[in-house]
Amino acid sequence: MTYQQNPAQPGQQPPPPGMYAPPPKKMSAGAKAGIGCGGAVGVIVVLAVIGAAIGGGGAASDAGKPDKVAAAPKQERQAKEDAKPAKEKRKAPASQADRFKAFVKKSGTAAEKSAIAHVTKVQGADEQNDILDSVDVYTDFTGGLMGPHQSEGKLIASAFADWKDSKNGLVTIYDAKGEILSNGNF
Repeated sequence: MTYQQNPAQPGQQPPPPGMYAPPPKKMSAGAKAGIGCGGAVGVIVVLAVIGAAIGGGGAASDAGKPDKVAAAPKQERQAKEDAKPAKEKRKAPASQADRFKAFVKKSGTAAEKSAIAHVTKVQGADEQNDILDSVDVYTDFTGGLMGPHQSEGKLIASAFADWKDSKNGLVTIYDAKGEILSNGNF
């Protein structure tokens, strides 16, 4: 078996026959990180090229089309907005509490409608994933779980269950001081 030997350098003895050549140097951590980052940048560049090809080139494809918003003078756009009926004008999205109250006013019982008038805030009704949905409803009632408004809290929880559905939801009703008034599944 023949092994490759390094050429002799002045002042050094050649290695004795049968000895292995020294192992090659390993890459430093900085070199490995540089190669890894370079590969990540390369992947991003490839994805950007593919996205540009699929997306049609972005601004270049719209260059020949006139911009309708920019073409209309500001006064003309304002006049068109003012001419729209009140229903068609853009409104700020209603809060979760307002949407909940509107639902109960439309389809709730008289007792639920009375109780829902005390709701001040709803949190978490929009973020549902059916794994663990937790919604907090705040009211202006006082007294907590053992207080005089516990039954109204149950009505609010029941109305919430009619409004939203979840495989694993819990609605908690709080009083004005932040104490639990009631809770229920939805």
